[in-house]
Amino acid sequence: MNFLKTLAVGAVAFAAAHTVTPAPASADTVQDIVNSGTLNVAVQTQGPPFSFVDKHGERTGFAVEVVKLIAQDMGVEIEFHDYEWKGLIPSLLAEKVDFIAADMTPTPQRALQLVFTEPFYYSDVVAYVAGGSDAAKWEDLNVEGVNIGVPQASSHVKFVRDNMPNATVVELSGGSPAVAQALSVGRVDAGVTSREIATQFTTEFEGVRLLDGTIVQSPLSFPVRPTDTHLEAWLNNWFRIKKADRTIERMLEYWVHTKAWEADHK
Repeated sequence: MNFLKTLAVGAVAFAAAHTVTPAPASADTVQDIVNSGTLNVAVQTQGPPFSFVDKHGERTGFAVEVVKLIAQDMGVEIEFHDYEWKGLIPSLLAEKVDFIAADMTPTPQRALQLVFTEPFYYSDVVAYVAGGSDAAKWEDLNVEGVNIGVPQASSHVKFVRDNMPNATVVELSGGSPAVAQALSVGRVDAGVTSREIATQFTTEFEGVRLLDGTIVQSPLSFPVRPTDTHLEAWLNNWFRIKKADRTIERMLEYWVHTKAWEADHK
C-alpha cells in the first residue's frame, strides 16, 4: 500500500512539474488599432512632396495620402503626430505612435531598432547648390573646405561622408527646408536630399540648381516596432495589393514623378 501511495504522489508531482502554463496573449497592435478605432502615425511636415502642409492649411503629400488610404482600409480614424525628423524614431520606440509615415531609408543602423516594410519607392539622392557655385556635378563637392548641409539625423549624413569624405557635413535641424534656407544665405555651400525635394527647391529659392549625377539610390519604407510583426505583415500586404492595382503607381505619378500636385496644393 505504501508503495502505491508513493507512486501516486510521485505521479501527481511529475504532472504538476510538467504542466504547461498557457503563455499570456501577446499584444497585437493591429487589433489594438481596430479596437480603438484610431490609427496614430508619426509624420514630419517639412518635405514636399512627401509630407507637408499645403496652401489650405491641410496636411498632405505622398506619404500622408498613403496613410489616409491605409486608415480607410482598416476602417479607422487617423491621428497624425508632427515631429522634426530626429524625433520620429524616438516617438515610435516610446509607443506614442503605431508607425512612421515618412520618406525614410531603412539603413542597417535604423534596422537595429526598427523593422521596415518593403520599399514603396526608390529615390535618387542628389546635391544642389546656389547660383554662384562653380560645381557642375556632385563629385565636385568632394573638396576640403566645402560645407554640405543635410537634415539632422538623416541617412544623407552617411551618404555624404561615404561619398564625399573630403567635404564637411553640416547637420541642420528643421529638415530639408532648413538646409535650403541655409544655402540661400551662404551658411553652407551645398545641400543633399532626394531629387524630388531638391527639384522643389529650384522653384522656391532663386538661383538654386541641381548638380549632375545621382549620389545613391535610396529605398524608402515605413518603420514599425520589432515586436509588431502583424502590423509589418499587414502593411507589406497592403503595399503589394496597392502596387498590383496601380494605386501606388498613380499616386507616385501625381506626387513624385510630375508636379501635378502643385496646382492643387501649392
